[in-house]
Amino acid sequence: MTTHRSKALLIALCTATAAAGLTAGVQARAEAAPGAESHRLTWRPCAKPDGPAGQECADLPVPLDYADPRGPRISVAVSRIRSERPEARRGTLVVLPGGPGGSGVQRLAQKGAALQKQLGGAYDLVSFDPRGVGGSTTADCKLAPEDRYLTSLRAWPAPDGDITANLDRSRRTAEACDRNGGAVLAGFTTANQVRDLDALREALGERKLSAWGVSYGTYVGAAYAQKYPARTDRWVLDSSADPDPTRVARGWLADMARGVDDRFPDFAAWAAHPDRDRDGLRLAATPDEVRPTVIALAASLDRAPRTSTTPGAPLTGNGLRQALQNALTSDAAFPAFARLVKAVQNPTGTPALPPELAQPLRDQDAAQLIAVICNDVTWPAASPQDRQRGVDEDRARSPLTGGMPVNVLPCAFWKNTPDDKPVRITDRGPSNILMIQSRRDPATPHSSGLKMRRALGQRAVLVTVEHGGHGVYLGNGNACGDRTVTEFLTTGKRPAHDVDCAD
Repeated sequence: MTTHRSKALLIALCTATAAAGLTAGVQARAEAAPGAESHRLTWRPCAKPDGPAGQECADLPVPLDYADPRGPRISVAVSRIRSERPEARRGTLVVLPGGPGGSGVQRLAQKGAALQKQLGGAYDLVSFDPRGVGGSTTADCKLAPEDRYLTSLRAWPAPDGDITANLDRSRRTAEACDRNGGAVLAGFTTANQVRDLDALREALGERKLSAWGVSYGTYVGAAYAQKYPARTDRWVLDSSADPDPTRVARGWLADMARGVDDRFPDFAAWAAHPDRDRDGLRLAATPDEVRPTVIALAASLDRAPRTSTTPGAPLTGNGLRQALQNALTSDAAFPAFARLVKAVQNPTGTPALPPELAQPLRDQDAAQLIAVICNDVTWPAASPQDRQRGVDEDRARSPLTGGMPVNVLPCAFWKNTPDDKPVRITDRGPSNILMIQSRRDPATPHSSGLKMRRALGQRAVLVTVEHGGHGVYLGNGNACGDRTVTEFLTTGKRPAHDVDCAD
């Protein structure tokens, strides 16, 4: 549903996977399949200088449309780090990236060494770029650059709360994607990602897979476990959202207002601590003063945006709110946001935009993350007046998110009708799932994780980490949480019941 780069941040379920930057995917074409569903992998070295040695990559051909398995095929980029101790190997662990929009190949490069150290050779580590991402087949909507900035793809209202510009942008985006995306774009769905994962399992020659899914990857993992329960071994869902099939991404977005409100006190306590004086980053004398300070500063930028160090890209109030939302995913990002606030407070300062706000996304990246959330489920119709009323109410309740979580997206005007009904997650299947969730998560709040926990019933055990942030395992430094996940993956031992890990 962790980092702060942008292409996977439309619904903030992939912040954990976007830090290394936008993936430089290459557009591929669907090509005719020579046979039915033969999945072959030809591995080649692809280790990065700062990544784990021995990382390999391959391309997995999969059907463009699984209803037509002998029809056109597309390519899914996959990556592997083999167990360094074959005698200890017990299977394959798939790393499921966040998003939509996160690159599994990048994620494996980022986390592979830490996983090798934690798991002691128990698994070959494998991941993949979902359709539309990185080295996999991509599609274009041919959107104008101004419609591909994060603060445009995120439906931030105008400074006065008006959503007229959002309605116009969302309509033209949906029309552009319908006009230019074709069958490839229509195939960007969670259901197809689940099918592609099973095709990867088959290509690897594995009867079962283990998995570690983060953020949006937890929904992919839960959907796979629902569809193929007998093919799951040890399953970890890290930072889950509400799996309600009637809402899916729309509900995930709406929950972000609660998540930011849950998490902000952590930043406020940090920003008001006397230790911040050493670095000139203290924003207020007490934590209670930090929230009104940030809200007032965003309002001032609404009225008068500030010239930034990026030509033609001023810092707006919504830019500051978006930068805050990104920063709340990890304590490590607090200093950068505090520096941004300080730069804005300085009348002669020129703020430097965070990289994710300074340039538009690639068209392929914007197309993919829009398509998945719009293809997965039909979004409800509503009048412009009703939409405006909802945004006004949300702005009043949660000024830190300014009505964005309930604002109109291209999905409201989407032309493609979903072929698959959203999966309903149930308690039917083996009891082999370990959930781990931060108590104060800005993207997938703990209250939403509890809904996934209730849906899974006896299949799962939940570990709650008494900390803030998004993405827990090997992400926020909680030894208890890391130890519990590692023990489960290496020995199969889970806590007997839901537990808390102290900070």
